[in-house]
Amino acid sequence: MTETNIKPIDPARFGKVAVLMGGWSAERTVSLNSGQAVLDALRHAGVDAHGVDVRRESVMHDLLEGQYARAFIILHGPGGEDGVMQGALEVLGLPYTGSGVMASALAMDKLRSKQLLEGAGIPTPPYLVLEEDFDPDYVVATLGLPLMVKPALEGSSIGMTKVNEVEDLPVAWQKAASFKGEVLVERWIEGREYTVAILGDTPLPAICLETPREFYDYEAKYQANDTRYLCPCGLAAEEEHRLQRLALAAFQALGAEGWGRVDIMCTQDGTPFVIELNTVPGMTDHSLVPMAAKAAGIDFTQLVLRILAQTLEPRQEDSHVRAG
Repeated sequence: MTETNIKPIDPARFGKVAVLMGGWSAERTVSLNSGQAVLDALRHAGVDAHGVDVRRESVMHDLLEGQYARAFIILHGPGGEDGVMQGALEVLGLPYTGSGVMASALAMDKLRSKQLLEGAGIPTPPYLVLEEDFDPDYVVATLGLPLMVKPALEGSSIGMTKVNEVEDLPVAWQKAASFKGEVLVERWIEGREYTVAILGDTPLPAICLETPREFYDYEAKYQANDTRYLCPCGLAAEEEHRLQRLALAAFQALGAEGWGRVDIMCTQDGTPFVIELNTVPGMTDHSLVPMAAKAAGIDFTQLVLRILAQTLEPRQEDSHVRAG
């Protein structure tokens, strides 16, 4: 159960806040929508918040010129969610929301995060890395059908294809390979999809996702009106707690902190598999973290304030350095 009676924080304590949005990834439009929602909520709460449309060539100058006290990162995808922006803010000495450089980079890289999750004993779907000269028959013989082909370094389901027939694998590979990084192919997990948001070190109520499309793709996430979000998720309490514990374990295994969202597929018999961790989830009107927070008694303004308030405390790695 998430506590809702948190002592209010004087907005003046935050100082001048940069809400970093936009960026140069394929998720720019989603980030601008998320960023505007966060900016409006912070201003409504009395925070001296300013939107910064992040441009590669000017972001360092903009942050220095703005004389900001801290940053709320609401950048999705490469350049904002992968450790690059986190590293820039470390150089500038600006406290920022969400995970640090290492966890951001690991979570954004689907291949490395899967390797780390496997090493930590956390279940994730079996997979292969597809090189340009891959053998489709070998892939199917190893992983079966259907399959999910995805670029390792994109989010929001960009570049992903569900493959039902072996002859469709090369086209799916070409689509994923048009993006930077490796191409992964995973065994398709037949069952129900859930997502668990993390706020601080607390899992929020799980959400079950239902879409008439083949999978929860970009359109289902941001455009469709027929996607269903079930919260309560329909699981028995102990089953939901198991998903929450698994999500928190994955979050901590990757060294994430602050807030995030873990996506999980469950087979027909209830066996869970962690699909991925999002360290800067969407905050649009279709987004899942605000929905889970609302189910826990936390409205949108409280949510963004609690995320921003984490910048008033030392980071986990900073604490470890001092403790050593």
